Amino acid sequence: MALNLSRLPLNCPKVIAPKIKRKVAQSRKSKPAKSLPAHTNGAETQARTSDAAAPIRTSRKIYSAKERAEKLSEMQKSMGRGATLKLAAKQAGISDQTYYHWKRASAPEARGDDLKDLLALEDENKRLKALLAQRLRKENAELKMKLGLA
Repeated sequence: MALNLSRLPLNCPKVIAPKIKRKVAQSRKSKPAKSLPAHTNGAETQARTSDAAAPIRTSRKIYSAKERAEKLSEMQKSMGRGATLKLAAKQAGISDQTYYHWKRASAPEARGDDLKDLLALEDENKRLKALLAQRLRKENAELKMKLGLA
């Protein structure tokens, strides 16, 4: 947008347009990471960690299958006594999500064949009941013949 200076009154001072600053392309080189000073004194480390607001992450504990089962049963007992899940997890030393992951992993997997197996067992059960009823009828008829009731 250009200024038209010809329309300005004569006694008005001329307005000078501000110079447009051009953006300078910044280099794409990565800045060097700040290095921490080497600590030789444990007290200096203690002072720094106490000032920090973020908690220090410790290495993750890996539990064996037996330990997982023990912690899950301990939590189930605690929840059975009326404790909440969060409280039981805190007492066991694990998070809520860890509890859910372990519980899902320890649950037996539902197979698609279970329904087929159940239907096959029901059919076999019907067949065996019919066979048993037939034998009992035959035996009952033989006993009646021996006793002379038929």
